[in-house]
Amino acid sequence: MTNEMPFMAWMILSLTTGVLALLTLLPLSRHETWWVRVWDFPRLQLATLLALQLVACLTLLDLTQLPSWLPILICSLCLTYQAWWILPYTRLWKPEVQQAADQDGETLRILVSNVLTTNRRADLLLAQIRKHQPDIFVTLESNDWWQQQLDSLQADYPHTVKCPLENLYGMHVYSRLPLQDAEVAWLVEDDVPSIHTGVILPSGACVRVHFLHPAPPSPSENDESTERDVELLVIAKRIEEADCPVIVTGDLNDVAWSTTTRLFRKISGLLDPRVGRGMFNTFHAGHWYLRWPLDHIFHSSHFTLRTIMRLPDIGSDHFPVLVELHYHAAEQAQEGLDADSDDQELAEEKLDAEPVDPQDVPEPGR
Repeated sequence: MTNEMPFMAWMILSLTTGVLALLTLLPLSRHETWWVRVWDFPRLQLATLLALQLVACLTLLDLTQLPSWLPILICSLCLTYQAWWILPYTRLWKPEVQQAADQDGETLRILVSNVLTTNRRADLLLAQIRKHQPDIFVTLESNDWWQQQLDSLQADYPHTVKCPLENLYGMHVYSRLPLQDAEVAWLVEDDVPSIHTGVILPSGACVRVHFLHPAPPSPSENDESTERDVELLVIAKRIEEADCPVIVTGDLNDVAWSTTTRLFRKISGLLDPRVGRGMFNTFHAGHWYLRWPLDHIFHSSHFTLRTIMRLPDIGSDHFPVLVELHYHAAEQAQEGLDADSDDQELAEEKLDAEPVDPQDVPEPGR
């Protein structure tokens, strides 16, 4: 490292490698402040930067010098770690949810869309609904104006639960299928609702569905992820022992690969149809280089998958997502994530942070 140019290259690449390593390691902390938890989100972007950094190190550094291998080693380890989180959401991984074996039997088609309260392109969403004909659709961030637009479909979707709000947490459910024991709940925050309902299939089977939109950790919302994490986990604990078909869906303001969402899946026992199929990034619709999966549909093993797709832009900062599930009266042999004693302990520790109990979660269709 005696030559000035190779030394400068080593210094610059070592510094940038150190920054990428720090951003990789920050989410290992259990600290719930927003500026730590936000680094759960861009793992794909960080993996891309680490791969480019690794190429730069291998190209620009003198590989005959031992110090050159330090940033190379750090880059390689961080890239491997990031890949461990995101590879399950690629086609390189074995699918967690089986593909439906035939076209017969009952299905449930659900469309989820965070519409963005200020968005006025309701025509684009209505067109997608008319095209894909979901059995149920849920909108997030929908207010009175959006309710007026959505009500134009009420002849086809007569079963509804409406909770218009102006605080970015309004929620509307429209269904072709009858709803049972539908209820709006305010589980963790007084101004953040969730909707819980049974959905009656043509066979008479009742599917329990929980529609969620917890507030994210951010400087403009909550300083910490506590409220979001607790809402997810209190739902997970409520359905932990459920033996009926269950679906949890909505904009969870968390990525599929985060510690909290993985903990939710472990405790609840629900499956993710994206595993082994793709990320289906729904946010941010306006920035191709900053996208991650925030809108989710998790389900019990009573369902296999017909199709999952991200729909075109509707003028919101989120793309809608459409999932069609094949219903089975008996649970299918599908393996998700299992909770161990450490997971249960962590879930209880997080739940203790807010005065909410799993028994507060409505249990429709019992």
